[in-house]
Amino acid sequence: MKFSFPRCLATLALAALSLPSLRAETLTYSDLVARYTDMAHLATLPPDGEVGGLASSHDRSSQYDATKDQYIHWDANADGSGIVREEGTEQVLADIKGCGCIWRIWSAAQGQGHVKIYLDGSSTPVTDMPFNDCTDHRKDFMHGWSNLSYSHAGEPSEGPGNNYDPGGNTYIPIPFKTSCKIVGDKGTGKDDDSKWGQYFHFTYTLFPAGIDLPDFQYPYTDEETKALDALNTALAPAQRSADPAPLPGQKDQRSTVTVAPGQAATAITIQGAGAITNLKIKVPMPEYAEPQRTFLRQLTIRITWDGQAQPAVWSPLGDFFGYIGGGGQFATLPVGLSDDGTFYCHWYMPFASAAKIEIGNDGPAPVKLDVSASVAPLTKPIDTLGRFHAKWHRDANLIARKDRFPDWPMVNTQGRGRFVGTMLHVWNPNGGWWGEGDEKFFVDGEKFPSYFGTGSEDYFGYAWGGAGRWVRAFHAQVLNENNNGHVDDQRWLIADNVPFHNSFEGDIEKYMPNALPDPANHPFDPISLFATVAYWYLSADGTDPYTEIPVDQRVGYWTSNASYHEPGAIEAESMELAKWTQNNIRNEGMWGAWPGALKGTKEGAWSNNRQLAWDPLNLQDQLALKLPVDKTGNYQVIVRPTKAPNYGIFQFGVDGKNMGGPIDLYNKDIVPGDPVTLGTVQLTAGDHVLNITPTGKNPAVGGDQPVATFAFDYVKLVPAP
Repeated sequence: MKFSFPRCLATLALAALSLPSLRAETLTYSDLVARYTDMAHLATLPPDGEVGGLASSHDRSSQYDATKDQYIHWDANADGSGIVREEGTEQVLADIKGCGCIWRIWSAAQGQGHVKIYLDGSSTPVTDMPFNDCTDHRKDFMHGWSNLSYSHAGEPSEGPGNNYDPGGNTYIPIPFKTSCKIVGDKGTGKDDDSKWGQYFHFTYTLFPAGIDLPDFQYPYTDEETKALDALNTALAPAQRSADPAPLPGQKDQRSTVTVAPGQAATAITIQGAGAITNLKIKVPMPEYAEPQRTFLRQLTIRITWDGQAQPAVWSPLGDFFGYIGGGGQFATLPVGLSDDGTFYCHWYMPFASAAKIEIGNDGPAPVKLDVSASVAPLTKPIDTLGRFHAKWHRDANLIARKDRFPDWPMVNTQGRGRFVGTMLHVWNPNGGWWGEGDEKFFVDGEKFPSYFGTGSEDYFGYAWGGAGRWVRAFHAQVLNENNNGHVDDQRWLIADNVPFHNSFEGDIEKYMPNALPDPANHPFDPISLFATVAYWYLSADGTDPYTEIPVDQRVGYWTSNASYHEPGAIEAESMELAKWTQNNIRNEGMWGAWPGALKGTKEGAWSNNRQLAWDPLNLQDQLALKLPVDKTGNYQVIVRPTKAPNYGIFQFGVDGKNMGGPIDLYNKDIVPGDPVTLGTVQLTAGDHVLNITPTGKNPAVGGDQPVATFAFDYVKLVPAP
């Protein structure tokens, strides 16, 4: 990582770039705080001299040899302890030259050793405290600088399906005028408590000459405190779906549109100059996860600016809003989904003469949607603003160079603009950790990236492969099937956006292949398929190489490895909870995932290659799943349990009444069990409940607990006389 950027000190030549001349500008601390929610600023094309960077602990053995034009150890993965240099008993974590601001601090393993931040050549640090306190949301940050340490930018989410994300994020601006040096205690021994820890990110921007920044100091003025309090309020989960900054003269335009199968329909057209500041689309969302995913991938959103033939925005509808389906309501600052099926986005989208929003439908039935767009007059000349771009793809523009493995390109574009975020959908059918890969951002044709991260989950704001669900203002994991199935991750770069002047290539490492080279001999190896939406602003004359993708490449590829689908089955992994339980409920992929997985069935696999698993805590626990019934009648209830060495004995029931006897799920190997007929029951149309209750375990199952694991493949309702 290079921390000296002489280009940021160069003489400006904005006139030659058709940008307005940059006057001497003073930014107050309150101005910097406002950048965290200033969506309109993202569209401002960066002037010469504005650059970004990431000081991280990435493995320094990854190198670029300019004399040979060769990348060396490019897949190096010891990313926890990379530093700039050692100085006595301290390690220099970052040494940044220029006038700039740190926007984000992250770590995965903060220690009790101190981290000190020195600004502008001062010998006195502005902070000297245990690193753990810097990124712990529950502790005072830097001597109680502000309540932003508890901010809704990084707080843990609690509640059903939400877990504390194992990574520390702190979003607070730390401005500096000439330099920023960050050091950490080296420690007195290996892995001892006196070391600063492992893994760090410090994300920053360097400003061009002519920008005057405030001195960073504490206590804050009343004005600065009010700005921080207002930011904290704006980032609260209940506030994120509201427009973060309504503009003068803003008006709403609404429409209801029905899109025929195989057709596209125009939902919104706008004539004249302006900017869309808030877009909402209400969708008739299917109830269950798998139908949601197919439905949302069949629908597309297409947005064009100023009469251009090619869209600047094209994506499956759900992915554009950061969601493939099956995760439920969420609210980040730029995008979210409400309980009634309304998606929202707050991206600021300016245009010179016209805007058109179209919805495509590649599904089998007409779809009716309610669409609304808030439109505001421009507050800056249009030639100073970039156009908003968002494009979905799978494996587009792959890198041919073998020495660049394992780089996977999220976006590659030419022109001037800002990169502002990522939605990544991962299909990981065999399990195994998919996200060890670093983000690498190559700005303006540089050979070695000025942003070099430490792991995919670190880029998305968490750590250690956490499989929970959490939603923050600037990062979210709205869906994760125990890292063994579907994963939806989001990262939004608002204050910490990446400015570029000529080109931008944003990569993330992908170690797993898309398919097994030899499935017969390596059925248990991990594989993963990536799909992404990249979000960026681009000058009107810039190049966006991404095209529209046919529906057969968007839908269903996550089931293409299935051996079979049991006719009429209600797949266990798709069933929703009827009653919340705090215990570990998992959607598990079973295609080659376990020893013995290819034994015991007519096709050698579980239906849809997945199962639902559950770990009860005691004999009083109960798992209650919604059991949908289409038509009133008598039904024979059939379940197919899984058997394994560590599975227990369980009683099934419907609507609280037991059916059949307890079923012992012990087996020396893990195999799909034979279907079990529980009996016949009369059911009315609508939702019922499938109950599962532990009754004990086979003596062959070890452990001191009276209960053991449960799993099953599907339930079938067969009409009976």
